[in-house]
Amino acid sequence: MTKVLIRGGGDLGSGIALRLFRAGLKVAIFEIANPLVLRRTVAFANAIYLGKMQVEEVKSQRAENLEQVFDLLDQNMIPVFIKSDPVLHNSFPFEIVVDARMLKEVVPYKLNAHPYIIGLGPGFTAPVNCHAAIETNRGHFLGRVILKGSPETDTRKPGAIANQDIERVLRAPKSGIIHSGLELGTLVVKNTSVAYVNDTPVVAPISGILRGLMHDGIQVAQGIKIGDVDPRADKRYLDFVSEKSLAIAGGVLEAILATGKFNQWN
Repeated sequence: MTKVLIRGGGDLGSGIALRLFRAGLKVAIFEIANPLVLRRTVAFANAIYLGKMQVEEVKSQRAENLEQVFDLLDQNMIPVFIKSDPVLHNSFPFEIVVDARMLKEVVPYKLNAHPYIIGLGPGFTAPVNCHAAIETNRGHFLGRVILKGSPETDTRKPGAIANQDIERVLRAPKSGIIHSGLELGTLVVKNTSVAYVNDTPVVAPISGILRGLMHDGIQVAQGIKIGDVDPRADKRYLDFVSEKSLAIAGGVLEAILATGKFNQWN
């Protein structure tokens, strides 16, 4: 069975994991010790904090070692695990690696026949440091597979929801430890406090529901995105991965199929 290792289990990585899992591939997620997860209700990375995490109908569980990774794969679950960052190719017997961390900087992969590397967004150039790159900017080319060249540069502008883009983003007003106590889905009102970084309030820029917010206790740097508010105020959206992540996931699946190497999952 074709096995896929996804680096990063946030919104985009989770949408990819969901779509590939549904397509019949075996999927595992590789994470850091304290993931900076915003949309925690739809992020498999949340298994690092909770031990288990379900996104839509798919279940995941934290794994402590490679043996547990394969045990969970056999149980038709998505293992989420932490490990230091040695040369990934030589550490894990996965046929495909998808880098969904969105570091937006050049990642120095050395290409070999194995594994097949798919990179998301800025920082990747095919076939230099990935076999295939996927466009992540919203617009006409979202989700396109690039086999020669690079995705568009980062616009530094979030996607619009109900005509709100920059306005809906929560950013750290200073460096420090974030704490809130509010659950995702809470209705918040413009200009009211939704969280604190140390003792400095994080104020809702618009009214809506709290769609994303980092875990309490995370160290954040001034200006970093720590959450967002959804002006549609529809709680149903909390439980489903975004249309952007599914579009990108479709590109990843296309990239895998287009090689001709993995058309037969078994």
